[in-house]
Amino acid sequence: MNLDNLIKFSKQISGSIEFEKNLKSTNWFNIGGKSKIFFKPNSLIELKNFLKLYNNSGKIFIIGAGSNVLFSDKYYDGVVIKLGKMFSNLSLLDENTIVAGSSSTDKKLSEFAKISGISGFEFLSCIPGSVGGGIKMNAGCFKNEFKDILVSVQAIDISGNIKTITANKINFEYRKSNFPNDLIFLSGTFRGKKEDPKIIEKQMNEMKNKKNLAQPSKIKTSGSTFKNPIGHTKKKVWELIKDSVPLDTKFGGASISKKHCNFFVNENNANFEDMNNLINFVKDEVKKKTGIDLELEIILVK
Repeated sequence: MNLDNLIKFSKQISGSIEFEKNLKSTNWFNIGGKSKIFFKPNSLIELKNFLKLYNNSGKIFIIGAGSNVLFSDKYYDGVVIKLGKMFSNLSLLDENTIVAGSSSTDKKLSEFAKISGISGFEFLSCIPGSVGGGIKMNAGCFKNEFKDILVSVQAIDISGNIKTITANKINFEYRKSNFPNDLIFLSGTFRGKKEDPKIIEKQMNEMKNKKNLAQPSKIKTSGSTFKNPIGHTKKKVWELIKDSVPLDTKFGGASISKKHCNFFVNENNANFEDMNNLINFVKDEVKKKTGIDLELEIILVK
C-alpha cells in the first residue's frame, strides 16, 4: 500500500489513521505491541474508500470493545480497524425490532431495548463487548445467545462490497459462527418481544447481581478465557481449572482471578508471553488431569 496515498487520504476524512499505534490502550488486558496502521473510520464511505485503497495488501483485524482479545507484543504488520461512533447508532425498525450499529456496546443495546419496552435483550447487560463481536462469536450468558434475537447482519467485505445476511443462513454454534473472515459487520437487526420496561429492568438487575457476585470487575482481564467444554463433561470450565491447577499459579504479571478462575488477570504489567504461558499451562494441566482439550474463548492476535 502506498504510504503517500494513505497520508493524503487521512487528511480528507473525519475519521483517523494512526501509524505505529500502541495497541495496549485498545484492549482490556492492556497488553500488545504496535500496529503498522490503526484506522478509525467515521462513516461507511470512509471505510469503503479505505478498503479500496488498502486493496487487501496485508493483514486486517477488526477490533470492537477489545474485551476478548489478546494482542502479541510483536509488531502487527497490517491494519487494525476500529469502527467509530457513527457505527454505534441504535434505532427502532418497528415496535419489537432494533437495528444496532456494530460498534455499539452490548450494554447500550440492552438499555435501549429496555427503554423501548422490548424483552429478550436483558442478557446483553452482562456482556462487556460490542455488537459486532457478539454476533461474530455468538456471545451469550444466562442461557441466552446472540443467535436467539438476531434477524440479519449488514456487512462489508474487504473488497468493499456491502451485503445483508439473514440469520437463517448462518450456522451458529456455542461461541462461534461460520461467517467468512473477510467480513466487517456494520450493523445487526434484532427482534424481541414487547414487555413492560419495569419487568425488563427487574430481570436485568437480577442478572447483573448474579454476575457481580461470581465474576471480577474493574481489573485488567478479558472475561472468560476458555469456552465451556460441550459434550465431554457436565462440569463448567472453571470447575475443571479449579480441580486441575493451583489457583495461585502466576507467570510474570499474569495470574488467575481469585473470584473466578476462568478469568486471567494482568495483575502486574504482564506481557503477551506471561499471559500466553499461563493460558498454555492451564490448558496442559486440564488436559493431563481430565483428558479434555480446552478451547480459547478469547482471540489471540499475533
